[in-house]
Amino acid sequence: MSPATPTLNPVEVELPDTDLNQDTQRPWVVLVWNDPINTMEYVTLVFQKLFGYSKAKAEKLMLDVHNLGKAVVSSGPRDKAELDVFRLHEHGLWATMQHDV
Repeated sequence: MSPATPTLNPVEVELPDTDLNQDTQRPWVVLVWNDPINTMEYVTLVFQKLFGYSKAKAEKLMLDVHNLGKAVVSSGPRDKAELDVFRLHEHGLWATMQHDV
Protein backbone atom coordinates (compact mmCIF):
# COMPACT_ATOMS: atom_id res chain seq x y z
CA MET A 1 0.00 0.00 0.00
CA SER A 2 1.39 3.40 -0.91
CA PRO A 3 1.67 6.15 1.74
CA ALA A 4 -0.96 8.29 -0.07
CA THR A 5 -3.69 5.64 0.26
CA PRO A 6 -5.93 6.35 3.25
CA THR A 7 -6.99 3.52 5.50
CA LEU A 8 -10.56 3.16 6.64
CA ASN A 9 -11.23 2.49 10.30
CA PRO A 10 -14.68 1.52 11.52
CA VAL A 11 -16.46 4.20 13.52
CA GLU A 12 -19.15 3.46 16.07
CA VAL A 13 -22.32 5.50 15.49
CA GLU A 14 -25.13 5.94 17.98
CA LEU A 15 -28.66 5.76 16.64
CA PRO A 16 -31.24 8.23 17.93
CA ASP A 17 -33.64 7.00 20.59
CA THR A 18 -36.66 7.71 18.37
CA ASP A 19 -38.80 5.05 16.80
CA LEU A 20 -37.90 5.09 13.10
CA ASN A 21 -41.25 3.54 12.15
CA GLN A 22 -43.24 6.22 13.93
CA ASP A 23 -43.61 8.49 10.86
CA THR A 24 -44.50 5.62 8.55
CA GLN A 25 -47.23 4.44 10.91
CA ARG A 26 -48.99 7.79 11.21
CA PRO A 27 -51.82 8.19 8.70
CA TRP A 28 -51.88 10.94 6.12
CA VAL A 29 -54.75 13.40 5.78
CA VAL A 30 -55.92 15.09 2.60
CA LEU A 31 -56.89 18.74 2.94
CA VAL A 32 -59.00 20.71 0.49
CA TRP A 33 -58.43 24.46 0.63
CA ASN A 34 -60.82 27.27 -0.16
CA ASP A 35 -60.41 28.93 -3.54
CA PRO A 36 -62.20 31.79 -5.31
CA ILE A 37 -62.95 29.76 -8.46
CA ASN A 38 -65.06 26.68 -7.69
CA THR A 39 -68.68 27.02 -6.64
CA MET A 40 -69.95 25.45 -3.46
CA GLU A 41 -72.27 23.21 -5.49
CA TYR A 42 -69.38 21.95 -7.61
CA VAL A 43 -67.19 21.19 -4.57
CA THR A 44 -70.09 19.27 -3.00
CA LEU A 45 -70.53 17.21 -6.18
CA VAL A 46 -66.79 16.42 -6.37
CA PHE A 47 -66.79 15.17 -2.77
CA GLN A 48 -69.78 12.95 -3.52
CA LYS A 49 -68.28 11.63 -6.75
CA LEU A 50 -64.72 10.97 -5.55
CA PHE A 51 -65.38 9.76 -2.01
CA GLY A 52 -68.95 8.45 -2.20
CA TYR A 53 -70.06 10.82 0.56
CA SER A 54 -73.73 11.47 1.16
CA LYS A 55 -74.97 14.87 0.08
CA ALA A 56 -75.20 15.94 3.75
CA LYS A 57 -71.59 14.94 4.51
CA ALA A 58 -70.29 16.48 1.28
CA GLU A 59 -72.13 19.74 2.06
CA LYS A 60 -70.72 19.82 5.61
CA LEU A 61 -67.17 19.37 4.28
CA MET A 62 -67.76 21.99 1.59
CA LEU A 63 -68.99 24.46 4.24
CA ASP A 64 -65.85 23.76 6.32
CA VAL A 65 -63.75 24.56 3.25
CA HIS A 66 -65.77 27.71 2.61
CA ASN A 67 -66.04 28.98 6.19
CA LEU A 68 -62.83 27.67 7.80
CA GLY A 69 -60.61 27.80 4.73
CA LYS A 70 -59.94 24.06 4.62
CA ALA A 71 -61.34 20.63 5.46
CA VAL A 72 -59.93 17.13 5.88
CA VAL A 73 -61.69 15.05 3.25
CA SER A 74 -59.85 11.71 3.56
CA SER A 75 -57.12 9.92 5.48
CA GLY A 76 -55.08 6.77 5.24
CA PRO A 77 -51.74 5.49 4.00
CA ARG A 78 -49.50 7.72 1.90
CA ASP A 79 -50.29 6.08 -1.45
CA LYS A 80 -54.04 6.53 -0.94
CA ALA A 81 -53.56 10.18 0.11
CA GLU A 82 -51.40 10.83 -2.96
CA LEU A 83 -54.07 9.35 -5.22
CA ASP A 84 -56.82 11.40 -3.54
CA VAL A 85 -54.81 14.62 -3.96
CA PHE A 86 -54.19 13.76 -7.62
CA ARG A 87 -57.89 13.11 -8.26
CA LEU A 88 -58.91 16.34 -6.52
CA HIS A 89 -56.40 18.27 -8.64
CA GLU A 90 -57.87 16.66 -11.76
CA HIS A 91 -61.21 18.16 -10.72
CA GLY A 92 -59.70 21.60 -10.22
CA LEU A 93 -59.66 21.67 -6.42
CA TRP A 94 -56.71 22.89 -4.36
CA ALA A 95 -55.65 19.90 -2.24
CA THR A 96 -52.61 18.97 -0.18
CA MET A 97 -51.64 16.13 2.13
CA GLN A 98 -49.80 15.97 5.44
CA HIS A 99 -49.20 13.62 8.32
CA ASP A 100 -52.11 13.49 10.73
CA VAL A 101 -51.27 15.23 14.01
